[in-house]
Amino acid sequence: MICTSIKDKTYAQIVELLSDGSVEMAEIRLDLCPLEDGQIEELFSQSDVPLVATCRVAEVGENTAFRRLETAIRAGARYADLEIEAPVAMSKAFQKLCRECGTEIIRSYHDFSQTPSDEVLQMVLARCFRYGCDVAKIVTTCLSEDDAARIESLYSVVLEDVPSMEGRLLAFGMGQFGRPTRLECLRRGAPFSYAALTEDDSTAPGQIALPQMRRAVYGDLHPYVKDSLQMPASKSFAQRSILAAALCSGTSVLSGYSSCSDSDAALSLARSLGAKVSRTGDVLEIEGIGAAPGGLSLDKVFVGESGLLSRLSIPVLSVLNSCDFTVEGEGTLLSRPLKGASDIMASFGVLASNAVGREGKDVFIPARIHGSLVPGNAVVPGSGGSQLISGLLMALPLCSKDSKISVTEPKSIPYMYITLDVLRRFGIQTRSEMEGDERLIEDNDWAGCSQVDFKVRAGQRYKAASFRIEGDWSAAAVFLVAGAVFGSVSIEGLDCKSLQADISILDILVDAGAMVSELEDGTVCARKAPLEAFETDLNNAPDLFPVVAFLACFCAGESRIAGVGRLHSKESDRAAAIVDTLTAMGVEVRLDQDYMYVCGESLASRCLNSRLLRGGKYSSFHDHRMVMLLRLASLACSSEIVIDDEKCVAKSFPDFDTLFA
Repeated sequence: MICTSIKDKTYAQIVELLSDGSVEMAEIRLDLCPLEDGQIEELFSQSDVPLVATCRVAEVGENTAFRRLETAIRAGARYADLEIEAPVAMSKAFQKLCRECGTEIIRSYHDFSQTPSDEVLQMVLARCFRYGCDVAKIVTTCLSEDDAARIESLYSVVLEDVPSMEGRLLAFGMGQFGRPTRLECLRRGAPFSYAALTEDDSTAPGQIALPQMRRAVYGDLHPYVKDSLQMPASKSFAQRSILAAALCSGTSVLSGYSSCSDSDAALSLARSLGAKVSRTGDVLEIEGIGAAPGGLSLDKVFVGESGLLSRLSIPVLSVLNSCDFTVEGEGTLLSRPLKGASDIMASFGVLASNAVGREGKDVFIPARIHGSLVPGNAVVPGSGGSQLISGLLMALPLCSKDSKISVTEPKSIPYMYITLDVLRRFGIQTRSEMEGDERLIEDNDWAGCSQVDFKVRAGQRYKAASFRIEGDWSAAAVFLVAGAVFGSVSIEGLDCKSLQADISILDILVDAGAMVSELEDGTVCARKAPLEAFETDLNNAPDLFPVVAFLACFCAGESRIAGVGRLHSKESDRAAAIVDTLTAMGVEVRLDQDYMYVCGESLASRCLNSRLLRGGKYSSFHDHRMVMLLRLASLACSSEIVIDDEKCVAKSFPDFDTLFA
């Protein structure tokens, strides 16, 4: 990234500079700008541009420098820069303060007269890390090309106590001969480099002006900026809510609805059950059937291409229907096995088998369902996902006896709790208990859960409800990643306390280093910042995998993403699709058991090293999530991307192309 050094500016001038969109990151020279402490606090607490707080002790003295740095750090500075020559007591207090406040530490060394020997430079580098820095900044005066080469050679140094300096070293030269190193450092993986607002605003000899620096780094690549976006309705909430409303006595009103293939299939299913459905704008009115066991006699139901709807309908119809029935579908659903369906349904007295001849034990759509759901206690595996379990949670309350479902090795736990939340709105009460690492569970770390028990009271009936369907976090993730890598994005109308698993994209972006914020009106913003490798577990949020893998391509270092096993039976073998696509684009990516490893580098490094993603003809694998990955990739490709099937994105987000463009 390009960090613009700002000096000799008033508070009002700085605010204007940061708000006009031309500055993607800024260093505020607190020793050279006429700012009062209150203005410093306001500036660093309110700006969504990543800011570096710098205040040279030599310019203003130890006490003033520390006070100003402390004010900026406590207000939320992304980075704080302290020279390694600072007094020991100040250094210790500075380090402690930064760690407490989550500010990244830059320890800097400057030589304004020369470039020392290799030995001295390496000693200085080691000293920066010994003083606890996150980023080591080494700046010397280059009197020759040899001096510049010596500075650049620091990127090849290996320190015994520092496992990796990827994205942690910022070394360049001052003066005429040092000027090229300000770009070369980005080429070699520095998290950012400094530029001046104009040639007259330079804070050091040889500093390049921002417009020239931007052209040199990004060329014709333009920032991606979107404001006040509105996301479609969450189809996870919509499908559950539509089916629940169809089971009610009375009329339910669901606002915030937006059409997509999967949610429209849920409306068609509701009608086939006998519910009356009308739509005005984004408002659905659904007059339910007053569902009771054995009240229907349907030979078949159609669920479109929706895996969720197929798995919800099997248990629900097993209660409502008085005869055997077939669940039919279309598209990629026909090639995706209903893993574990036959065993789980057999635990409740229902036989699920293939309606057409197929080899192997797996059940596919079309599936023939025999028998009525028998309430009781059962232990079922959760490793195959949550959707069939959600269907049981919707069906068992209608039965004549209480039931208990013990889910072992649970995956997609948040989706089970989405189901409980929807059921609660329609008057259905179910108790749940989680077993495992209590500390992790209290922190909403679902990986700590080894078993979930659901206790379902019998004889309940669905009651009509009115509420707004939440916006979709999986759709929002695509835009937030685009903002974090290429510019800035703001999205309105999302629920930041949502149970949707895909809300974890916020934590992932923060871990990667993006600037993420939630405004008082509920608007969520993601903005470009220096990005670094991360680790995350997507077993509970597999739909995020394509966009998170893409994010990793632009994070310096190797990122590790768990949850590959959840991807093989999506609309495509999504793990293979991601690997094939990113590899073809020139990204180093590999699979190892349940992990995907992605080697990334910053956008600036890719631009300067001519390593933008490769364009060309790509397959979507008829998978709506892969279309979204490819559209993201089109923002940073060396040539046009042509997608074989973009229409499949309508499965979840028909207006995606229009909104993304």
